[in-house]
Amino acid sequence: MELVSYPQGWINLLSGAWHWSVSGLAIAGILFMMTYLGRSFGVSTAFKNMCTIAGAGKKYEFFRSDLNNDYWRLAFVAGAIGGGFIASTFLAGPDVAISAATIDHLQQDFGMAYPQGGGFLPVEIFNFSNPKGIILTIIGGFLVGFGARYGQGCTSGHAITGLSHLQLPSLITVIGFFIGGLAMTWLIMPLLF
Repeated sequence: MELVSYPQGWINLLSGAWHWSVSGLAIAGILFMMTYLGRSFGVSTAFKNMCTIAGAGKKYEFFRSDLNNDYWRLAFVAGAIGGGFIASTFLAGPDVAISAATIDHLQQDFGMAYPQGGGFLPVEIFNFSNPKGIILTIIGGFLVGFGARYGQGCTSGHAITGLSHLQLPSLITVIGFFIGGLAMTWLIMPLLF
C-alpha cells in the first residue's frame, strides 16, 4: 500500500508555529456555534459519560446521564486524542523556545534540565521508572479528574464557556484556579522538588 504524498508546503504550514489568534478565533467560533445550538462546551463531562457507558450509572445516580445528548462530546474527545496523536507523530514542528530565565530557574531551583526529550514535561520526574513520578502522576490525575467533576467543569469549561456566558460561579472558580496555581507554583512545588 502506497502512502499518499502531500505537497511539502502543506506539511510546513501544518507543522509550523501558528499565531495564538488562530486558536483564539477557532475557540470563539466553537463557542458561538455551541451557544447557538443550546449546548455548553466542556470536556470533563465526557468522564461522566464514559462511567455511564461502563455501567456505573446502575449503581450510582451521579453517573446516570443521557448519552443521546452527549455523543457529540465523546466524538469530540476521540477527535482531540486522534488529532493530538497525528499532530505529534506526523506533524511535529520545531520545539517552542523557553526564555533563558525560565531555563535557569528550572535548573537552579528544581534541578531540572531543559530540554527534556521532545517537550516541556520534566521526564526525569514524570516517568514510570521513578517512584516519585508514579505517585505524583497518579495523585495529580486523580485530583484533576475528581476536581473537574466535583467543580462541575474543568478549567477550560469554566474559563472559556462559563466566563463567556457571564456565569458568576465560573468567575469564582477561575479565581480559585489562579490562587491554586500560584500556591502550587510558589509554595507546594518547591517542597516536592
